Amino acid sequence: MPFRFTFWRACRTKILLSVKTKNQGDMLQSRIHILLSPFITMLKHQLIHPKINEILGRAGHHACILIADGNYPCSSTLGPNAELVSLNLSPGLPTCDQVLKALLTAIPIEAANTMMYQTEGPYAQTEDPPVWEQFRDSFRQANLDIELEPIEKFEFYPAVSTSDHVLTIQTADQHLFANLLLHVGVRQA
Repeated sequence: MPFRFTFWRACRTKILLSVKTKNQGDMLQSRIHILLSPFITMLKHQLIHPKINEILGRAGHHACILIADGNYPCSSTLGPNAELVSLNLSPGLPTCDQVLKALLTAIPIEAANTMMYQTEGPYAQTEDPPVWEQFRDSFRQANLDIELEPIEKFEFYPAVSTSDHVLTIQTADQHLFANLLLHVGVRQA
């Protein structure tokens, strides 16, 4: 007797499942409530964006992920294999550090590059931008010994646009020089 299961509706506590069976030309439909817990495993990390999870699921060792601030020219610097996910909701929301914290719960990171700040001109700075300390704190909170490795501004764009670049997450971060290029590490048992 052929049958098929169709997911009908999902909520926090249960899934309503529609079961259809064929019996001598008649369709019999019954609804079965299946409690999620403890039989169905949900995501256990803090990253719940479906497209980002899909892309990260396909990424491997050495894949690069750019968390871009609100001023970064994302559309003109995508690598040939990269996808752009725009999360820029409102000025300052979300920040690059908020995105970093979510990513750190989902994937291993082995290296991180920042765009080096300018030392001359209208956006000149004399020391590391404050957002870099936020990144360092996030790495420490995740128990990762990652050093930020700055890349000169006009070398940063080609470093992003490689075939290893799989994802750019465009934020609305207003910090200057908040762009962060992450290199995916290896998952260990």
